[in-house]
Amino acid sequence: MQRIIGAVLAAMAIAGTSAVPATASPVATIAKTCSHGYVRGVIGGQQKCLRRGEFCSYTERSQYHRYGFNCVLLKPSNTYHLEPR
Repeated sequence: MQRIIGAVLAAMAIAGTSAVPATASPVATIAKTCSHGYVRGVIGGQQKCLRRGEFCSYTERSQYHRYGFNCVLLKPSNTYHLEPR
């Protein structure tokens, strides 16, 4: 069986053809799944799992609003974290 597959691949390489047609459609991306207690969202073009206390990007703060979160500054650590709206 392996000899047959190898022979077919060698013949295709010599002929200059590929196993994938030239008009192949792009592969769909799989949606990210989030654990219980998280909200799936798209922030800055990337899929994220959001939850209270997670780090957030201040420059993308308006995008968190559509998922029910605010990006707030925590004074002691001087970092931004998610809080429910």
